[in-house]
Amino acid sequence: MEELFSILLATFLVSLISFIGAATLLISERVLKYILLALVGLSAGALIGGAFLHLLPEAIAETAGSGIVNVFQAVIVGFVVFFIMEKLLWRHCHEKSCPIHTFAYLNLVGDGVHNFIDGLIIAAGFLASPQLGLVTVLAVAAHEIPQELGDFGVIVYGGLKPRKALLLNFITALTAVAGGIIGYYFLHLVEPVIVFVLPFAAGGFLYIAAADLIPELHKESDQVKTVLSFVTFLVGIILMLVVKVVFGG
Repeated sequence: MEELFSILLATFLVSLISFIGAATLLISERVLKYILLALVGLSAGALIGGAFLHLLPEAIAETAGSGIVNVFQAVIVGFVVFFIMEKLLWRHCHEKSCPIHTFAYLNLVGDGVHNFIDGLIIAAGFLASPQLGLVTVLAVAAHEIPQELGDFGVIVYGGLKPRKALLLNFITALTAVAGGIIGYYFLHLVEPVIVFVLPFAAGGFLYIAAADLIPELHKESDQVKTVLSFVTFLVGIILMLVVKVVFGG
């Protein structure tokens, strides 16, 4: 039971990182509009870095090098599924003429899958040892901070009001708690599935970054905003690399 309490506490605390976007509520709407594109760039970089530096290497390691083809097939499946979801959302928005970009919803879906996986990983860490559990939490928190900040910027940029964006981001983040509970009780059953879920999530990340976020960066004609968003894009990738080097995960 002590392990379960540690897992629940750790996943809930990690979920609270989603409120980091609240810092943007302290600045004026004019300034927020100026930095939103930079946050979109940060999120795009973090998604690409997370896919290539964390999710895919972990999935390949789980297969012990014997199922690499299956890993990349799962990436394609994730990419296609997110493409189909966006087309369905786009049709709904087209018919209802809704003012919210579909990538805002897609980002929430992708983040939910990612946070669920984080919960599973945290559970596995604490089940191995308290020390490994703590290191796992630190690693997850380190990559969640830039990603959650970027995610908040993306869904606000996509048309959601900041307060609603915070609430939805937090609800999505709570999937980490669900992942932790399932990991605690059913890790032996879930482990084989992780080999598919990790690259599937990576495919979703790559779709959101390449099909939705980077095209938004290309639309900007202001030179200063363009340079700023490109710099934050690189920062997102570099932060994922730093987490990889420091925590090895």
